[in-house]
Amino acid sequence: MASVSLRNLAKQYGDNKVVHDIDLDVAHEEFVVLVGPSGCGKSTTLRMIAGLEDVSGGDVLIDGRVVNEVAPKDRDIAMVFQDYALYPHMSVYDNLAFGLQMQDVPKREIAHRVHEAADVLGIGALLERRPRQLSGGQRQRVAMGRAIVRRPKVFLFDEPLSNLDAQLRVQMRTEIKKLHRRVATTVVYVTHDQVEAMTLADRIVVMRGGVIEQVGTPEQVYNQPASKFVGGFIGSPMMNFLNCTVDRSTPAIVLADGIRVPVDAARLPQDGQQFIAGIRPEHFSPAGGRGAAFAARADVVEPLGSDTLVFMHVGDADVVARLPPTLRIAAGDRLELAVDTASIHFFDPDSGKAVR
Repeated sequence: MASVSLRNLAKQYGDNKVVHDIDLDVAHEEFVVLVGPSGCGKSTTLRMIAGLEDVSGGDVLIDGRVVNEVAPKDRDIAMVFQDYALYPHMSVYDNLAFGLQMQDVPKREIAHRVHEAADVLGIGALLERRPRQLSGGQRQRVAMGRAIVRRPKVFLFDEPLSNLDAQLRVQMRTEIKKLHRRVATTVVYVTHDQVEAMTLADRIVVMRGGVIEQVGTPEQVYNQPASKFVGGFIGSPMMNFLNCTVDRSTPAIVLADGIRVPVDAARLPQDGQQFIAGIRPEHFSPAGGRGAAFAARADVVEPLGSDTLVFMHVGDADVVARLPPTLRIAAGDRLELAVDTASIHFFDPDSGKAVR
């Protein structure tokens, strides 16, 4: 079983603690993505799993065995880096074969594994080329192939797509997903891109400031954010946040400027208290006579083809709504919007934690 467990794992540089006693279990063959903004500790955590960073506290376990003092080469892991880390003077074949040659694997077995990996990744025609003769996407495939040939217990990916253009990133996400299905190996993947996290992960680990904010499936993290930070970080465009006061007598939430949004009383937190209401852009819709939550004037309109983003000012907050592309609206137009009140999230204004 290729499981990975972190127990009270910490990393400190002098007086600066960058990973704060985190706990995490990654199951056999699970694809787990660590996501968060720059400096949140996700890459440091990955490097501690790989053995490239010393552990300041706690334990890293692979298959139930503590590996804190085990050298990276003996952990039975393979890592794919952001910058590919290919040997420029070697052919693609030799780049793929090098690690196996260092392990004294027989030549026939090396050839079998190299060609098998090349077939999986569609780079069989590139085996005689040098890295400088490859595109960014081809180099990334070679880097993944070098990991595959080792047949490790665990794959570690450190922001492998960040150097690629947008279209190629989409293509490579698909390739990585298919690769995981074919190879069936445990994967821990680091990215700052929440779209990558949502599309690749079995479970997402959202990190901030060296701590884990939430662990869950993409659906759980998106639909049930544990904090305002998670609600704002996961989703594009980000969740809208509006200061509000709860009025259970109506029932409604009262926004700045006295705007009232009727909400089922069963969904409202404590009466008279101030909260932050979180509303995702897609949970707005044209009112169309169905009881507008509020009226607003469009500041900026961004037609995207599949939908239209409308930016406006509501109460004391800037708000973006994702609306149907058939809605004809221009900057300066006034529009009436309804809200899917069953999808409103409430957060404590002091702690930022979700209020259920």
